[in-house]
Amino acid sequence: MANFYCEYCGTKYSSVSSLTNASCMKHPNGAAKGKHKLYEGSEKSQYTCKYCGTNYSNLTALTGASCMRHPNGAAKGKHAPAL
Repeated sequence: MANFYCEYCGTKYSSVSSLTNASCMKHPNGAAKGKHKLYEGSEKSQYTCKYCGTNYSNLTALTGASCMRHPNGAAKGKHAPAL
């Protein structure tokens, strides 16, 4: 059975419909001001930030940490997963 993850927060769901119907606490517009966004990459043993190259073992840890090379400025945004 496949797992589906949110690109913003790393939360795992068993279907795309359940993921995209739920509010995301780490949505870029603010907590619960938007829905989860489907992470379109594959499941991996390590996830890499597309801005700085830092590796994490899961999407939740990656998307929960501030990125020093975020486009909005140092520590003004979270890491984002590279595909």
